[in-house]
Amino acid sequence: MIRLGLRLAVSGGREAWLRLLVTAAAVAVGVGLLLTTLAAVNAVHTQNGRYAWVNTGFAADAEAAPADREAAGTASGGDAPLWWMVRRDAFQGEQIGRVDVAPTGPTTALPPGVDRLPADGEYYLSPALAKLADAVPPEQLADRFGSHRIGILGKDALPGPDSLVALVGRTPQELSALDGATRVTRILTTPPDRCDDCPVGIQSDGVTLILTVVTGALVFPLLILIGTATRLSATQRERRFAAMRLVGATPRQVTAVSAVESALAAAAGVLLGFLPYLAVRGQVAAMSLTGYRFYTSDLALTLPQAAVVVLGVPLAAVVAARIALRRVQVSPLGVSRRVTPKPPRAWRVAPLLAGLAELVFLLVRHPESVPGQVRGYLSSFGLIMIGLVLSGPWLTGRAAALLARRTQRPAALIAARRLADNPTAGFRAVSGLVLALLVMTATIGIITTMTDERGRVEGGPQFDNVLIDYLSEGRTPEGLDRGAAPPAQPGFTTGLLAVPGVRATMLVHPLDQVVPVHAGDATEASEAVACPELDAVGVFGHCEPGAATAYLPSVLGGFRDYADTAWPAAPYTAEQLAALPVVNVVVATDGSRAAVERARTMVDTAYPANRQSQTLAEGRKQSGAELEGFQQLAKVVILATFPIAGCSLAVSVAAALGERKRPFSLLRLSGVSLAMLRRVVLLESAVPLLAVSALAIGTGLLAADLFLRSQLQYTLHSLGTGYYLVVAGGLAGALAVIAATLPLLRRITGPETARNE
Repeated sequence: MIRLGLRLAVSGGREAWLRLLVTAAAVAVGVGLLLTTLAAVNAVHTQNGRYAWVNTGFAADAEAAPADREAAGTASGGDAPLWWMVRRDAFQGEQIGRVDVAPTGPTTALPPGVDRLPADGEYYLSPALAKLADAVPPEQLADRFGSHRIGILGKDALPGPDSLVALVGRTPQELSALDGATRVTRILTTPPDRCDDCPVGIQSDGVTLILTVVTGALVFPLLILIGTATRLSATQRERRFAAMRLVGATPRQVTAVSAVESALAAAAGVLLGFLPYLAVRGQVAAMSLTGYRFYTSDLALTLPQAAVVVLGVPLAAVVAARIALRRVQVSPLGVSRRVTPKPPRAWRVAPLLAGLAELVFLLVRHPESVPGQVRGYLSSFGLIMIGLVLSGPWLTGRAAALLARRTQRPAALIAARRLADNPTAGFRAVSGLVLALLVMTATIGIITTMTDERGRVEGGPQFDNVLIDYLSEGRTPEGLDRGAAPPAQPGFTTGLLAVPGVRATMLVHPLDQVVPVHAGDATEASEAVACPELDAVGVFGHCEPGAATAYLPSVLGGFRDYADTAWPAAPYTAEQLAALPVVNVVVATDGSRAAVERARTMVDTAYPANRQSQTLAEGRKQSGAELEGFQQLAKVVILATFPIAGCSLAVSVAAALGERKRPFSLLRLSGVSLAMLRRVVLLESAVPLLAVSALAIGTGLLAADLFLRSQLQYTLHSLGTGYYLVVAGGLAGALAVIAATLPLLRRITGPETARNE
């Protein structure tokens, strides 16, 4: 039967080969996108694994270093421990990851990408950071790291090709005295998504989010595409198999022949699907889905993944063919007589309502754990997608009945009658696009609301010119290690003011306790500043008349413009305040890059900290980095689902025309004009498309609102004109695909078609 199936698959001349090629091409598009998605998820995990060494010192076995701890010590196993400190720096708005190390003796513990540890004054830079350092004067960047660059960090130490990373050597005495340094005995190799104590990298819920969103956006449309593609010329094949049954073929033999035909086209599509995957690898690697570009080699498939796709897609095609031929298995004569299928019942809406009900339940009883949340939302959105596909034929039937009652035009009556006769076939053509609209609407609704809620920032462009060194890391006065925050160094502010472009400086000092700022006001102050410096900077307000020093809320919360606020006087003289520790350094510049970077280098060298200085504008950019990642996901969803949906629509319309060419030929022989037939075809596709699209958009908005309320306590915001333009463009594109097939009617509905059939 296998040989017979192969022979039948390519027999029949040009039509058989065309059917095979169209099916293979449609499957190839879907498989190519699926392979690319799997490779991108693998790239996320691979990139995440290269963050592991940076988290050394954050793991549970690292020893925190108080300022008075001795730098000496010996690790078990003969290796001396390392002093280790991870710091965050910046240059021209881009983040720099910096790791300072100081060995206390001979050790074999080496970070990846280097052949030896840097000594005091030596450093390694990533290729991208080395390029930046070579392009600007040393006082703007290179002087922050040391006096001698000894090499370039290898690929194993870098998340991506554009990562800015520095490995800097220090003395044990210097590094052990810094707040935040730790003593370690090994270099961490555990990826951040499997490490509860690792703050650098993508945590497990972030990886799960990427996997869930993209896979959910692709799998269902891809299954619809495969099922649609394997149904090409289904009517002719059903008749052929019915004839085989009449001459004595068993149901098992018919199934075997059908399976071979479907598997052949699907297998060819799988092999062709590797071509688009290989073609777009470079473009996908250049996308900053996680904040950094990927290395092209990161986008690789594992052997099990390739095996599942290579074997699973043809198997899915076989199952789809088996379902399509269920009437042949029951009664071959039933197929020959073209028995009208039973109309879809209202129970098909039940899964859709069940999915929405589960979202309502999650709103009332929200799971505490991340895995519980993922399972709950994945199952609810899965039910909604399945329910939309199942309820589509029922809604199409209702829309056809309404059209039949409200119209008197012949084309509309014919289209409504044909849709009412078989609404499942009418909806099948547009099911992929409708599902894409649901996924896109829910995704954009969620991401738009999150962006609006989390992206609210106050303050004007003058914030680009204010540089802050965050020495206190937002700690309360009780939690501040004052030994790690000494008073200002002699001549420090004078040196800063001598930098061209620096117009003012302000040293922020800690209070012994938090105090209320104004009576009846919830604002509290934990810091104090000198009034001349506060007035010179300007952005953070000014002092009351006659005051020498003033209370100030933490500048760490500083995306607001306090220029018009008068802060009350503090009980310190200027001399008393200058003797207090410095917890923040504020530098106001003219905004030029040279001024900002030279000042940053001076501040970071004088006051090294975990979180190095940055402008307020850079702080806003970092706070929006997660939102940019979500927006990238939205783009991925749109770019992935609409091509699959478009292919499904094109294949479905072509298959439908091929299956109905004899009825259309008979209509033309009976006097129906070609223009009317074209209107019939257009209406048969447009009615289910528009009717179920309205349901998909409404369901997507409702699902997004329920998710936002239960998970984030947000209310759905307006999606904006961009969303509606995309929807309008998608629907217009779908109608254009349908219209592009209409010229085929003249060729396939001639008298010879009715005679030959």
